[in-house]
Amino acid sequence: MVEQAGADAVGLNFAAESLRRIEVAAAREIAAALYDKLEIVGVFVNASRDEVVGVASEVGLDTVQLHGAESPELLEEISQRVPAYKALRIGSAEDVAQAASYGGDRILVDAKVPGAMGGTGHTFDWTLIERLNEERKIIVAGGLHPENVEDCVRKLLPYGVDTASGVELSPGKKSAEKITAFVQAARRG
Repeated sequence: MVEQAGADAVGLNFAAESLRRIEVAAAREIAAALYDKLEIVGVFVNASRDEVVGVASEVGLDTVQLHGAESPELLEEISQRVPAYKALRIGSAEDVAQAASYGGDRILVDAKVPGAMGGTGHTFDWTLIERLNEERKIIVAGGLHPENVEDCVRKLLPYGVDTASGVELSPGKKSAEKITAFVQAARRG
């Protein structure tokens, strides 16, 4: 579905407690089918370096996204083995300032919702990341869906946009129509 919709990347979620969690065997099949067609991104939350690197190798991930409380040092360690970037939850200027402590050229910004690591469907104040967007390759997440992604892209011109709940029929079940609408709207932005 994601490839047919014209997306540039697909995320495979390995977060232990996520409704969207995928098993390694299924992820390996998807990655093999999409090899050299899309960027295959593995999403991890508070996993060890060895787990992230091991899954990345076994599945054939192009990149990993660290979406938990990982330290800048852990990001650096993982980045030495597989391309990686940090996801940060944004709710204030202090959260944006934290981005400077993480290396790499990319960073994903998501809505800060107490008790949740992401995938909540909530947006955040995009003006908070305007300067960061000038300094880094920003991927905007957090409450994006086909009806608001075009506005996000027009306002920020980010490196990329990311969605999960915004293209679902129910938690973990994606809609081909919503994915296609999301990609088309993002490209219009």
